[in-house]
Amino acid sequence: MKYKIDTISKEKAYIQLYRQLRRDITDGIYKYGSRLPSKRLLAEEADVSVITVEHCYSLLCDEGYTEARERKGYFVIYKEKDFLALNEKTQVRKAVKHSIHQTASEFSFSVLSKTMRRVLSAYGEDILVKSPNFGCCELRSAIADYLSRNTGIITKPECIIIGSGAEYLYSLTVMLLGRDKIFALEDPSYEKIRKVYFACQVEYRMLKMGNDGIKTSELEITDADVLHITPFNSYPSGVTATASKRMEYLAWAKERQAVIIEDNYDSELTVSTKHEDTVFSLDKDGCVIYLNTFSKTVAPSMRVGYMILPEKMMQKFEEKLGFYSCTVPVFEQYVLAELIEKGDFERHINKVRRMRRKK
Repeated sequence: MKYKIDTISKEKAYIQLYRQLRRDITDGIYKYGSRLPSKRLLAEEADVSVITVEHCYSLLCDEGYTEARERKGYFVIYKEKDFLALNEKTQVRKAVKHSIHQTASEFSFSVLSKTMRRVLSAYGEDILVKSPNFGCCELRSAIADYLSRNTGIITKPECIIIGSGAEYLYSLTVMLLGRDKIFALEDPSYEKIRKVYFACQVEYRMLKMGNDGIKTSELEITDADVLHITPFNSYPSGVTATASKRMEYLAWAKERQAVIIEDNYDSELTVSTKHEDTVFSLDKDGCVIYLNTFSKTVAPSMRVGYMILPEKMMQKFEEKLGFYSCTVPVFEQYVLAELIEKGDFERHINKVRRMRRKK
């Protein structure tokens, strides 16, 4: 018998069956487009009820591994390039009879509300305690683990700073690097980036974009000390920096002893079939500051972002800005940490990526 249920285990039968089938799908035993065994056949083989198999298949469909086709059965739609790496240590989300409707910009409210209730129950009055200045260690550790699994970014939790959205983090970089620095921005670029630097009263230069990123001729003549880039998907041009352009940015920074601010907003929801290395992960000289937020991947109301500093900048940050209080309530930080650690965050991204690719 291929599929076996451990009757002694505390784990529910449909979860055990789900794990075994998911492993066979991701290992390629059931290839893309292939049909899974019928519910009745699988129930007989695993010695479980048809309802147990239905719960198992419902969960596989909900997470984008399979899809149900009327009067035909269940078929594999898993493609490895569509998925982020799930943390195998996480618990599987409980299956529900009717799946929650999601669009590419919506996180499951059901999952979010369950997580919030779980945090309230687990942490109790601890959610009323003031956050550590750099953010809660639970969230910083969860982000570090997530990034190492999925982006090639290897960093210590201690180098991650939590803040309430990208605009706040932009202003922190200005205070860290100094208002005497000249900042360079992509032209065109997201208007709010320019407005934040203008409000911070720093000089900035607009560098024209080409088809693969900022034009080389613009980089060569600028007198900027700091380069703010959005290499994944620059708005509104839609340009994604090529691998050679990302290396060019790093060479420019090394030659000028400059700093790069890599703004990777919306990067998780890519439909690209190839992995794009972050500039931060390619950096060998500690000159890149990395920024990202959860406002696109979870909800616009989730005003939580994070900044990763190179280790060599941490002492300067602590001396100049270490007294600043974290601007994100601990409750929201614990909720995000739970979403990441339990795998719900990555499952949502996997589903959205699959939906976007189908469109």
